[in-house]
Amino acid sequence: MNTFSEKVKKMRLERNMTQGEVAKKVGITLQSVSFYENGTKRPRNKTMFKLAEALGVSYKYLTDDNCDDPYEDIDKDPYMGEIQGKYDNKAMRDVGELLDESKALFAGGRLSQDEKDAFFEAVMKAYITCKEAAREKYGKKWG
Repeated sequence: MNTFSEKVKKMRLERNMTQGEVAKKVGITLQSVSFYENGTKRPRNKTMFKLAEALGVSYKYLTDDNCDDPYEDIDKDPYMGEIQGKYDNKAMRDVGELLDESKALFAGGRLSQDEKDAFFEAVMKAYITCKEAAREKYGKKWG
């Protein structure tokens, strides 16, 4: 079990990247990367998604100290990132659960990756449409 700071440093070194290179890819300062690696600070969700992408790992790997697989749930990241900027943390949890439950449908491996991606995109479009309709009807609290 590794902490966020240990994972950031480990993955940066495995990728043969400097702190400056990571900072540039993420769009943050070198000092921020240093803070992340020494455990002084943690990034907000939006930056965490960018950091995960820059390091080539999943958001879950960086945020869950119990996750030791750098690629666990990496296929969910684009969808989670889309929700993160628009809605609250509850919506992110809801989408994560929705995608997890949907993955069970493909356990037999009968669909191609393109077909799975198309399904996930359709699910996400439906989710966002429903959230926006609730927001319009009931106010921001519901969206």
